[in-house]
Amino acid sequence: MSLRFHTLPTLPGAVRPGCRELLCLLVITMMVNPGVSGMCPTACICATDIVSCTNKNLSKVPGNLFRLMKRLDLSHNRIGLLDADWIPVSFVKLSTLIIRHNNITSISTGSFSTTPNLKCLDLSSNRLKSVKSAVFQELKVLEVLLLYNNRISSLDPAAFGGLSHLQKLYLSGNLLTQFPMDLYVGRFRLPDLTFLDVSYNRIPSIPMHHLNLVPGKQLRGIYLHGNPFVCDCSLYSLLIFWYRRHFSSVMDFKNDYTCRLWSDSRHSRQLSLLQDSFLNCSESVINSSFHALGFIHEAQVGERLVVHCDSKTGNGNTDFIWVGPDNRLLEPDKDMGNFRVFYNGSLVIESPGLEDAGVYSCIAMNRQRLLNETVDIMINVSNFTINRSHAHEAFNTAFTTLAACVASIVLVLLYLYLTPCPCKCKSKRQKDVLNQSSVHSSVLSPGPSGDASTDERKAGKRVVFLEPLKDTAAGQNGKVRLFPSETTAEGILKSTRVKSDSDSVTSVFSDTPFVAST
Repeated sequence: MSLRFHTLPTLPGAVRPGCRELLCLLVITMMVNPGVSGMCPTACICATDIVSCTNKNLSKVPGNLFRLMKRLDLSHNRIGLLDADWIPVSFVKLSTLIIRHNNITSISTGSFSTTPNLKCLDLSSNRLKSVKSAVFQELKVLEVLLLYNNRISSLDPAAFGGLSHLQKLYLSGNLLTQFPMDLYVGRFRLPDLTFLDVSYNRIPSIPMHHLNLVPGKQLRGIYLHGNPFVCDCSLYSLLIFWYRRHFSSVMDFKNDYTCRLWSDSRHSRQLSLLQDSFLNCSESVINSSFHALGFIHEAQVGERLVVHCDSKTGNGNTDFIWVGPDNRLLEPDKDMGNFRVFYNGSLVIESPGLEDAGVYSCIAMNRQRLLNETVDIMINVSNFTINRSHAHEAFNTAFTTLAACVASIVLVLLYLYLTPCPCKCKSKRQKDVLNQSSVHSSVLSPGPSGDASTDERKAGKRVVFLEPLKDTAAGQNGKVRLFPSETTAEGILKSTRVKSDSDSVTSVFSDTPFVAST
């Protein structure tokens, strides 16, 4: 069998290379850059731009891999340390690197300097205990990072610093005891992070006051199920709020949100967080969370109200429309009565009425990525004038009652401690009291008085005892009257006999009344 080489016609003046020259050029090219030729190592499986070297007992990356590959799978090997030399050559086209199910215990700074264009990095199911700062700093375009099923108990706040394009972070199945709030607030926050999975860790509580600052677009992608939460009404209100907004993180894992209720230091019981009447948490607690997050707005009749759409789906490439309680579309640059929608998503109600109360939905649509998000907002409208009149009436009633009580107390004190007699009769009253005292001393005396008349001494008539009657008539302030009438002692002992006086003067030892003669 013979091979014949057919030569191509050449142009005049051109030099036609021989077969030996072409063969030498091909050999030199393969020797200088063997990976570009598409050669695949014996320990790997290659398919165009995909290389799989799984379960080959490798401790580092082979040096003769196809350098223009885009996906490399090194899972189920025995790679234990990621340092600056674990990838011997540069892979500038590599976008996906899978290193799961190895024995990786630590990551050194500069480990990914040879793979600067990674968009997806899978480090799941290894033995990582911590993530130190600046270990991913070379991955400027990284979008997905998988760290689930490790032994991570701490995260450095600067560990993910610089990953401005990171969108998804998987931290499930680790030993975290605190929610990684630094991912959302502070110096190293990740503005594009829309998915965070911290499920099945050891997080007992969530920082509510900081979580309220997270935009709605990022809140929707936080997965918290499977953590040993301590039962709390604030946590319950947060999850109920997410559930009412139809967050898939709560809707899809409703039964996996549980909490521990401690009866004492040793015993606890498991409760479902999303059950009805959880711990008898009141609606006011839930509504306060809704108010704090800006999804319930209070308006007064006739007063201008501005409501912002907290979607954060985009900036200049986002279109906003609102849907009213009556399913009416509220769009920018359209005449809608007292409603107006701005291009930044804000809704303005110039003069709200009671009929404008209800649930308003803000729909944000990103023109670039064809994404959309719906945010529901409750608007309550009340009449301040009516409320103020009711409050004024209640105040008047309370003030009247209080004034009546004070007046009653004053009258009682006047009745008990002040005499009803005017001051001008005070001296006369004292004189009458002295006269009455002299009557007592003269009438009740067993022997003859020095002031008695001579005729009375001759007659031998004596008054043994006179018992005064206690008159409890009104107006006497509890004083005891000696006689019913306001007469002096001298008038009583005179010969003029009054019918009422005869009934009030009696002898103790005699049944017949005794009246002094003139």
